[in-house]
Amino acid sequence: MNNSLPRIAVHKFASCDGCQLAFLNAGEALLTLSQRAEIVHFTEAGWDAPLAKVDIAFVEGSISTPHDLERIRAVRESAKTLVTIGACATAGGLQALRNGVQQSAEWVADIYASPEYIQSLPESRPISAHVIVDLELWGCPVTSKQVLSALGDLLKGITPVNSGEPVCVECKRSGHACVLVTQSQPCMGPVTRTGCGALCPAFGRACYGCFGPAEQANTASLANQFKHMGLGPKDIARRFLFITSAASPFSDTGRHYLEQDRD
Repeated sequence: MNNSLPRIAVHKFASCDGCQLAFLNAGEALLTLSQRAEIVHFTEAGWDAPLAKVDIAFVEGSISTPHDLERIRAVRESAKTLVTIGACATAGGLQALRNGVQQSAEWVADIYASPEYIQSLPESRPISAHVIVDLELWGCPVTSKQVLSALGDLLKGITPVNSGEPVCVECKRSGHACVLVTQSQPCMGPVTRTGCGALCPAFGRACYGCFGPAEQANTASLANQFKHMGLGPKDIARRFLFITSAASPFSDTGRHYLEQDRD
């Protein structure tokens, strides 16, 4: 243990572990990191000290259970800086799709063999709904470049730059044909923040919105465009209520069209 180095923790809540892999997939860069910081908690990599006092805590996953709520408060208390990584931590993730659905005892029993062991909060919420978050890194999953770049800035005492540009900008930089215009695909690129390298449009597929809302995203306009393309209210709602369904304005636009479908 080197007490002179900044201390780092990586915590997991309700998630798939994909964003933690951004650290493990860094390979040699992760080994080099040990010269600049001390990782004291990262269960997936072998370090287990969840209550250790740290300078920077990275958190993956949403808050879905009472136990999660207790843990995130303890994590916040133990960390000088708290960074959320990925769609689950920043916007509730796929598990937030259950928000607004009443969970009756019969409904839970139909799904789980031992429903008496199921303890969950009424909604699955992002970390920022419960504690103060210092930095959000969006994506599903985040990339190694995102995490290491942000960590490098934080270790230098610099506030990391978190781009809010839409995927469309990345498509233009890379010379990708617009799938919304040329193929009439319902692409979320105009309202989704870049960070993935415009991966889906690069292969002729519409953006799914994995990196959440771009800054000043005009979701109402894009939804109206989808409507003119022939999508019904339910299909439009599905585009916005997906991976980052709890993030505004995606949540607002999605629920608006969901209500239209119910009417």
